[in-house]
Amino acid sequence: MNALESTSTRPYLIRALYDWCTDNGLTPYVAVQVDETVQVPREYVKNGEIVLNISFDATSSLKLGNEFIEFKARFAGSAREIMVPINRVIAIYARENGQGMAFPVPAPGTPAPRPSPLTSVAAAGTGSAPEPDGKVVQLVTPESAGDGAGPESEPPKPPAGPRPALKRVK
Repeated sequence: MNALESTSTRPYLIRALYDWCTDNGLTPYVAVQVDETVQVPREYVKNGEIVLNISFDATSSLKLGNEFIEFKARFAGSAREIMVPINRVIAIYARENGQGMAFPVPAPGTPAPRPSPLTSVAAAGTGSAPEPDGKVVQLVTPESAGDGAGPESEPPKPPAGPRPALKRVK
């Protein structure tokens, strides 16, 4: 098996950072670029993105798979089933300190994997697309960015403290 045939590292890194957050008593959040393949409450999507709390306390039946992140969560008291293709996750970080990892943003029209026949949601696409070349990106809070970046829009139920911003590290 060569590098082109190997599976994506993204789901493994997401699971590792999720475990790190939970082991350290931190709240794992994922930032997701939303398109037609992502099953989330559309009323909470801002600028084509949504931030989701994937902590044990906020979710039910969480599955961090190789192709999808699936769970049930409450939004405004209403239970919803959430399904996010792994290639649509653009960051995973700890709410409390902003530490985590960002991933390359998927290009428009990048196909997402199809859900298994056991999944009730139909997603577009014919299979996994190779991930684009990634650059290392560090999550920082707006205060530590030092570039005058203002705070971004908050998730539906904002946590106490500033929301992390993304800063490229070369």
